[in-house]
Amino acid sequence: MSLKPIDTLLVANRGEIACRVMRTAQAMGIQTVAVHSAIDANARHVREADLAVNLGGAKPADSYLRIDALIAAAKASGAQAIHPGYGFLSENAGFARAIEAAGLIFLGPPASAIDAMGSKSAAKALMEAAGVPLVPGYHGEAQDVETFRAASNAIGYPVLLKAAAGGGGKGMKVVERESELAEALASAQREAQSSFGDSRMLVEKYVLKPRHVEIQVFADSHGNCLYLNERDCSIQRRHQKVVEEAPAPGLLAELRCAMGEAAVKAAQAIGYVGAGTVEFLLDERGDFFFMEMNTRLQVEHPVTELITGLDLVAWQIRVARGEVLPISQDQVPLIGHAIEVRLYAEDPDNDFLPATGTLALYREAAAGPGRRVDSGVSEGDEVSPFYDPMLGKLIAWGENREEARLRLLAMLKETCVGGVRTNLAFLTRVLAHPAFANAELDTGFIPRHEAQLLPPVSELPAEFWQLAAEAFVQSEAPQQRHDDFHSPWSRNNGLRLGLPAETDLHLSCQGERQVVRLRHASASTVQLQGEVLQVERDGLRQQHLAIRRGDTLYLHYAGELRSIQRVDPIAEVEASHQHHGGLTAPMNGSIVRVLVEAGQPVEAGTALVVLEAMKMEHSIRAAHAGTVKALYCNEGEMVSEGAVLVELEEISA
Repeated sequence: MSLKPIDTLLVANRGEIACRVMRTAQAMGIQTVAVHSAIDANARHVREADLAVNLGGAKPADSYLRIDALIAAAKASGAQAIHPGYGFLSENAGFARAIEAAGLIFLGPPASAIDAMGSKSAAKALMEAAGVPLVPGYHGEAQDVETFRAASNAIGYPVLLKAAAGGGGKGMKVVERESELAEALASAQREAQSSFGDSRMLVEKYVLKPRHVEIQVFADSHGNCLYLNERDCSIQRRHQKVVEEAPAPGLLAELRCAMGEAAVKAAQAIGYVGAGTVEFLLDERGDFFFMEMNTRLQVEHPVTELITGLDLVAWQIRVARGEVLPISQDQVPLIGHAIEVRLYAEDPDNDFLPATGTLALYREAAAGPGRRVDSGVSEGDEVSPFYDPMLGKLIAWGENREEARLRLLAMLKETCVGGVRTNLAFLTRVLAHPAFANAELDTGFIPRHEAQLLPPVSELPAEFWQLAAEAFVQSEAPQQRHDDFHSPWSRNNGLRLGLPAETDLHLSCQGERQVVRLRHASASTVQLQGEVLQVERDGLRQQHLAIRRGDTLYLHYAGELRSIQRVDPIAEVEASHQHHGGLTAPMNGSIVRVLVEAGQPVEAGTALVVLEAMKMEHSIRAAHAGTVKALYCNEGEMVSEGAVLVELEEISA
């Protein structure tokens, strides 16, 4: 059998997965083609590709979801094959068929396998017929609210609504009681339609305190199929994974084998080819239930690569060419332990709402043994509201779990992001938490430890402001001398003979304001050397990372990178995101629905406006009972963070 030639590969995706796929393809001598939307013209995946094709538009529906444009781009660039990445069209059977019909190679499973497993409902029915345990639920064709109401009442609340054709937490809602069902179903259907072009839903019992354990499978076109161990993906927010690791802590070899064999059986039943993942819920008793099969490469595939030493993208390319899997099941390695975290542009203190803006500062952890960073951005890039807010992934390997955990914590400390809010400090708190260190894992980990993982924002201490002021002043101009820590000539403190020996600095950070008085003539124990602020106290010298970008200073203090600005109290004109009674947009996005009209009375908690950003819906709700005084937005309109959307007049007592 002759192999199919692949010397040019188009990656039908963006961000870190596009960069990651191209890295392996280029190492194999394969030319790479990037596609991009109008606003992604200068994105990192475009810069790293050999060729690039502009799809136009901004929203996914106008760019990365256009099957005809992607096929045309492949033809124009001379690509023989298309890699879908994950998300977008990666689990779209119509896309796979269109690629095949165009005479191109799809780096994924056959369209028939996507049909069988791409629909969660069809997959549930298939697994039920195969005797694989299922979570109780409704996976039928009827999609009206009354059908879901009857099914939910029969299952018993709480229930979980899930997009039949989706993944990644999009179109997924937990419903605690019957009164919430209709609104949650409508919102989930809109999210599913926007993200996957398919609004069909299923509902199942919301299993309490489960672990999320998934099996990586791989099959070739010669009938061979094997599993590459498992991953634990239990640490989640908004039903989307945040931390993943391999192998799953505490999983006995017998259970690994049972789950692996069940996953292989599922793949073989549908004639699977390529990389896929079978996801299970694992309860405290060791019973596992089939959830879904993802017919694509997973976000968390690097942890599997690190414990096996395999390159799964290279395997995808070789299998697509028609090659045989290079090893058998008993040859699959399991070496050490790996942990991955997902770095998101989002605000953990505001229900993990996505964040947008310019990456004024972006610095990754240093590479090295057991250290890996898969990212899709660079300093200066824009984080737009149109796409998933993941910036990249940090992955660490160790000979055991604790070594991997400590190495990953060190990598997080080295990572610096400024200009947009991120979950960087939150990830550090998760990995440092004693419960995580003890591998006490389940999908309720974050809400259970919320007090420690999401502590209230506390007032910054005087020491912080003093260090920030010293760093600000010393970063204003080049240092004069570096050989004597205590020499006045080594400091940029603004000392001027015959003039006042003090300077007042007006600083702001985290919404706080502080006036700091620096004394120029006093001996200081704080010195900025390059981007390191050295503090000497009682014979002990400590170091704080201090990076200047324009008018902003980024200072690493108490485990977090703080953004500090200098304020001019005379020239400053106070700006406010909202006026009295105004409800504002928490992020850049588009107005999906306006649910009220001027003059309408509303109760506290009433949904007023639905905003879509980064493929997720967010409801703007009334903070108190009142009357809608004015509306400042329309459906379909793009709005900026802080824009006033609704003016609500409180009902006087």
